[in-house]
Amino acid sequence: MKLTNFVNGNWQQAEQAEFRSVLNPANGEELAQVQMSTAQDVDVAVKAALIAQKKWAKVPAPKRADYLYEIGRLMKERKEQLAQVLTKEMGKVIEEGRGEVQEGIDMAYYMAGEGRRMFGETTPSELADKFAMSIRSPIGVVGLITPWNFPVAIATWKSFPAIVGGNTFIWKPATETPMMAYEMAKIFEEVGLPEGVANIVFGAGSVVGTALIEHEGVRVISFTGSTETGRQVAEAGGRNLKKVSLEMGGKNAVIVMEDADLDLAVEGILWSAFGTAGQRCTACSRVIVHKDVKEELQKRLLKKIKTLTIGDGTDETVKVGPVINKKAIEKIHSYTNIGQQEGATLLVGGEILTGGIYDKGNYYAPTMFTDVTPDMRIAQEEIFGPVVSIIEVSSFEEAIDVNNGVIYGLSSSIYTADVNRAFKAQRDLDTGIVYINAGTTGAEIHLPFGGTKGTGNGHRDSGVAALDVFTEWKSVYVDYSGKLQRAQIDNEA
Repeated sequence: MKLTNFVNGNWQQAEQAEFRSVLNPANGEELAQVQMSTAQDVDVAVKAALIAQKKWAKVPAPKRADYLYEIGRLMKERKEQLAQVLTKEMGKVIEEGRGEVQEGIDMAYYMAGEGRRMFGETTPSELADKFAMSIRSPIGVVGLITPWNFPVAIATWKSFPAIVGGNTFIWKPATETPMMAYEMAKIFEEVGLPEGVANIVFGAGSVVGTALIEHEGVRVISFTGSTETGRQVAEAGGRNLKKVSLEMGGKNAVIVMEDADLDLAVEGILWSAFGTAGQRCTACSRVIVHKDVKEELQKRLLKKIKTLTIGDGTDETVKVGPVINKKAIEKIHSYTNIGQQEGATLLVGGEILTGGIYDKGNYYAPTMFTDVTPDMRIAQEEIFGPVVSIIEVSSFEEAIDVNNGVIYGLSSSIYTADVNRAFKAQRDLDTGIVYINAGTTGAEIHLPFGGTKGTGNGHRDSGVAALDVFTEWKSVYVDYSGKLQRAQIDNEA
């Protein structure tokens, strides 16, 4: 199967197009071939989106929302099929694949509801016989650049508010996971979304992503990916005066205090650290534990990690799937070596799995270090794999300081039975998301998603906050006095 661009309601293959294989990370099998587009292909898509947006913006928001209800309905009907495709191309276990598709379904219905809300404000004017209000307006054409680890959920966080907000979009999915974009394009086509509203251009970030960022017809760029790439996106977007929304890396921690329910903490850490094989921006890669319970927590974690089943995510019994590709394995393993060189103690894992099914796929053993200090590279840098480090602290205050002592600020968690500590933690933890007695993952679509510091630039995906990325505020004044009234001048008594 060859995946070609979806532009202006049509499937388009560029002349002399090059194609790249899409491989199943579980077994190395070729699933499809994806078109590697050029800047010219992006230009064609932007021009189609610009024409379509003028008409789309005039469609009443509740009518735009009707398409999202239909998209959600079709996603729900095809949930299992979509989950199977997702697991095969990305590798996450099928249970997580179903959960990710459900997140897209939830986002469709939630954002469709915004079609009848999308509230502005009315406010009294300082002048007599004058009305004042603010409303949300569409921006224009937006560029969406999404990662491979959540190939449908993150795309819906961005595309659905763009649609209901009256914009058209060009979506550049990750080259490793284009099949979910292809499936979504078929759904957009089937529900009759007007031509040019949704456009998908496959290709490399250095080519297609750069072309989107540089194109003068694109007003907004919404990017999810690494912090390093995000900085480049911000710089290029800033030069072109685009609105840029960034959601980037994380170095998330679970804090376990001496009064915590340790069994509950263990379950939360396992799910947060090894779900999606640690390839989440919200993955737990640090466990900050009070010295009084460190040894016991460590013992329980070690016992549980050794029971994790690792393999092809389509197998219902598997708990940890493969990582995305060979390059990812090399990066993860390099951090295992770094940790040992820095003096951390490797308790389990730390190896590329081989033999049997492992020889055909990309498998890394769930890994845990102890005797880690906060300044070590494995405690500071994003690894993006199934690796977790245990850091011992002596107090609640020290735990907060260690949590905040990284350049990222996406997600954090604390396990404690002390309600006062819980409230202090949610105040003092310098992250965009805070969990109390839960792991570092589990965001819900009706709340803002994003982080502080090196994780983002102040914008948020998901929730009503997503509309702030894809709409502009417009202030409207209606003077029905029949005479010139000058604000700040004619309002004096």
